[in-house]
Amino acid sequence: MKNSLLIAAIGCALLMPTYSDAQFSNPFGPDKTIAQQKQDILKKNDEILKHLYKVEPKAKELIDKSIGYASFSNFGMKILIAGGGTGSGVVISKSGAKPVYMNMAEVQAGVGFGIKSFQNIFIFQTEAALNDFVNSGWTFGGQVTAAAKYEKNGSAYQDATVVAPGVLMYQLTDTGLAAEITGKGTKYYKDSDLNK
Repeated sequence: MKNSLLIAAIGCALLMPTYSDAQFSNPFGPDKTIAQQKQDILKKNDEILKHLYKVEPKAKELIDKSIGYASFSNFGMKILIAGGGTGSGVVISKSGAKPVYMNMAEVQAGVGFGIKSFQNIFIFQTEAALNDFVNSGWTFGGQVTAAAKYEKNGSAYQDATVVAPGVLMYQLTDTGLAAEITGKGTKYYKDSDLNK
């Protein structure tokens, strides 16, 4: 029985399309120019915000009052006992500074098989929190559950999760807001090519 499951899983993996490292690390297209890649990321950012505001209208108020925010479009895959994912995104500062383009990478362990895409939106309440995220190669360790909810002046933003001092986060999936936010050892870092 175990051998049959293993063979079936390997067969499924072999049928999946293959990607070069460049294609997998940059879902916005390795063959595009720097300007085109930036434009694609900014367009995706707008789509993510529209989706977020549709499923959680109160998020707009949080972002409007913030120092800045970031959005990431992630692609994760998991085959048998190991997995990982990559993605791209942008940090927008309300100070008028240029957008900062960033990448994300994650490594996850555990038995499973599947592919999942999702979007993360970070909201920065302080300049220090935004700068730390951008400049320190911020790492999202382990798993954060939605237990720590954000409240301000008695008004609960029930789906905003506190993930670090001064940093709130929403996670969107194909079905809406994630009930439980998962970081899975994710590292966020500047894209050296797009920020030249």
